[in-house]
Amino acid sequence: MRCGLNVSTSAAPGADPVARAREAERLGFDFVSASDHPCTAHPTMETWTMLSWIAAATSRITIATRVLGVPYRNPAMVAKMAETFDRLSGGRLILGLGGGYSDEEFRSFGIPVPTPRDKIDGLEDAIRIARGLWSEPAFTHAGRVHHVDAADLEPKPERDIPIWLGTFGPRALDLTGRLADGWIPSLDFAPPETARVMMERIAAAAEDAGRDPAGITRAYNVGVRIGEPVEDGPGPVSGPPGAVIERLLGFVEIGFNAFNFMPAGPDMAEQVERLAHEVLPALREETAAPARPFA
Repeated sequence: MRCGLNVSTSAAPGADPVARAREAERLGFDFVSASDHPCTAHPTMETWTMLSWIAAATSRITIATRVLGVPYRNPAMVAKMAETFDRLSGGRLILGLGGGYSDEEFRSFGIPVPTPRDKIDGLEDAIRIARGLWSEPAFTHAGRVHHVDAADLEPKPERDIPIWLGTFGPRALDLTGRLADGWIPSLDFAPPETARVMMERIAAAAEDAGRDPAGITRAYNVGVRIGEPVEDGPGPVSGPPGAVIERLLGFVEIGFNAFNFMPAGPDMAEQVERLAHEVLPALREETAAPARPFA
């Protein structure tokens, strides 16, 4: 069971994402992650730059982009950036990618708004370009949205950099099953019964592509509030530690084998401490048995 912690990209006075990541490492979280929304009225940091600083300030914890919007950055350059990041961090990158969430963000930044088809086709192109550049000399890919022509990327990565996708629609889920190393949906967009059906679609696509579905990490983005009244809706998982653990084990039952936790509120530091000390040990102990098959 891999347990991660969201690091806010807020650049408001007093925000210290590096300190938050160091604390996550000290407390035993497996990875930290950050979302990618460069256009916002609130003060924020650019995700890749922030995570690079975090990687330089930590030594063990894995760093995940959750998830980079492909239309914001040239995919070949992202592949190059990812190789450098992974090399300098000692092999600690999870490259999370998505088709792009907010069309308004694209418009505001003067980026052409991709159609739904373009978002998924562009996401597939980005994966194929990254994997090709990481493994082949003079790599060419003539995609419908993105392409490279006899492109060389040196040095090659020293390991297979995992690619996780934040996907929800049918074509995107099929793509996840065919090509991705991990899937990272959010509880508020994919409540458990919906997520179960999505997993079945990913598993079917993986099998059709000759892949073992059990090899795809299933990480759930989950808001959490320890000590709040118990609520069973799509909002944060809340309640005393025992109730929170029970709810999380229910997510494990439907097939999730990793969590990205997003504590919220003015007592954020206390919530992170309680999560680390009162929830994670029991959750890991309960899930130490052989992993449940993907579907």
